[in-house]
Amino acid sequence: MSSSFASFALPGASLLSYYFSYYFSRASKLDDDFLDRPLVDISRLSDFDMNISTGFMPLLSPLDRLPHHYDLWETALSLANTQVSLGEDQSPEAHSRRESSSLWRQRLQNAPTLDVDPLLRDVRYLQRAHHVLAFLVHFYVHSIPPPPVPERIVVPASLAVPLVAVSDALGIAPILTFADTVLWNWELKDPSQAISPENMRCKTMFSNTPDEENFYVCCANIELRGVEALGIIMDYTRSSLDDTESISHINNGLDRLTGVVEELTTILQSVRSTCEPHVFYFQIRPWFRGSDAEGVDSPGWIYEGVDPNRHLELSGPSAGQSSIMHALDIFLDVDHNLTKPRVPAPSEQNRRADQSFMIRMRNYMPGKHQDFLRCLSAQRPIRELAKRIPELRESYDGAVLALKRFRDQHMRIACLYIVTMSRTAAARAAGCPMGAAMQKLQRENESVRQPVRGTGGNELSCLLKASRDATKRTLIAGNIN
Repeated sequence: MSSSFASFALPGASLLSYYFSYYFSRASKLDDDFLDRPLVDISRLSDFDMNISTGFMPLLSPLDRLPHHYDLWETALSLANTQVSLGEDQSPEAHSRRESSSLWRQRLQNAPTLDVDPLLRDVRYLQRAHHVLAFLVHFYVHSIPPPPVPERIVVPASLAVPLVAVSDALGIAPILTFADTVLWNWELKDPSQAISPENMRCKTMFSNTPDEENFYVCCANIELRGVEALGIIMDYTRSSLDDTESISHINNGLDRLTGVVEELTTILQSVRSTCEPHVFYFQIRPWFRGSDAEGVDSPGWIYEGVDPNRHLELSGPSAGQSSIMHALDIFLDVDHNLTKPRVPAPSEQNRRADQSFMIRMRNYMPGKHQDFLRCLSAQRPIRELAKRIPELRESYDGAVLALKRFRDQHMRIACLYIVTMSRTAAARAAGCPMGAAMQKLQRENESVRQPVRGTGGNELSCLLKASRDATKRTLIAGNIN
C-alpha cells in the first residue's frame, strides 16, 4: 500500500488520532480561538439551585405549607377547588358556584397585603409562596365570568404586591410558570422511596382531574429523564479536547444523548394515554392563559399596588419554559433567533413566528436556572468542534435529529390537544361543560377563523414549526462551508 493511503487504513483510535492531529495541527486562527476560549465554571451545580440527581427539579420535596403568618394565602388556595369555577364555563355545576366564586374573590380583594420579608431567608419558602400566589392569581382571574366586551382585569394588591416581591427574590416572572406547575408542584407518595414519576403526586391543580395530574407528572418525567442529558453536557464542558481519548469520549456522549432524547420523545408521547385532549383543552388549559393570551388585542391584567410603568412578564406557563429543553438547544447550538447563516433558509412562515419566544421564556424560569443557561452559552460550542472533526459529525447530527423528532412529536400533540380541539364540533356535544360558550363563540366568529394561540398570544402552529425547522437547520450535513 502506498504511503499516501496508509493513514486511511488505520483502525479505530488510530484513525481518530489522524483526524485529530490533521485538523488541529492545521488549525486556523478561529480554531485557536475556539480551543483557547475562556470557560465559565459551571461544575458546582448547587450554585445554580441544581443537583446531579434531579437536575433542575428540587432534590427535596417542595414545602407543603408556609408559616402560619401566611395562612390567608394557604386557606384561599385550599378552598379554591370547592368554591371556584371557571368563569367561561356555562355548565350547571359551574353556575352553581358563581356566588361562592364571587365571595372567594371578594375576600382576596379585602385581604391585607402581607409582608414577604420573613420568607427571604429560605428559597423553599419563596418557591412555595410563588406557587401559592401564582395559582391564586389564575384562580382569581379565570373565575371571573367574561364580560360582553373584553376589559382589563385588576389583580388585587393582596396577591399582586407579594407575588411581585417574591418573584423579584427568585428572579422569575410574577405569574404562573412551568416551575409552579411542575418543578415545585409535587410530593412523594412514599417518602421512604426515591423520587420517580411513579412515586409522585401533585400538590395543586385547577381541575382536580387525573388528566391534569398526569399532564404535570409527564412533564416532571421529562425533567428527571433529562438529568442524564445534563450529565453528558457537563462532561463536555469539562473535556480538555487535547487528546484522542477526550474526542472519543465526546463522540460516545453524543451517541448517548441521542438515546436520551429518543426516550424523552417516548415520554412525551405517553401523555396521549393518560390525559384526554378534551379534558385538557376545556378543563385545564383555560386556567393557564396569561395576560396576553389573545395576542396584541388582549386587554391585559393590572397588578394593583405595583408600579404601572413597570413591565411585567405575564404570559403564563408553557413547556417552552423547561430549562432542560433550553439546555439541549444551547448545547447543540439551535438558532431560534435566525441569526446564523444555515440551510435551508428560513421560510416566510418561519420568519413570521416570534423569534424571541424561546429567549423570552427564560424570564419564566427561576433566576439561578437562567444563570446556568447563560453560563452554558459561554462554553465552547460542540457544533463548531463537530464541524472541525469529521469523526464527530455523524454522532452530532444524530443527536440533532433526535431533538428534531422530539419537536415533530410535540407538534403532533399540540395539534391534537389544542388546534384540533379548538375547531372540533365535539365542543358542542351534549354534556360538554364548555358547549354553550363554544356555540356562542362560533356564532360570533362564524365567518372568521382566528389563529390558535399559545403562550404569550403567539400563533401556535407557526411557532412550533419554526422551532422544529430551526432544529433541523442545526444539522452539519449540508451546512459545511
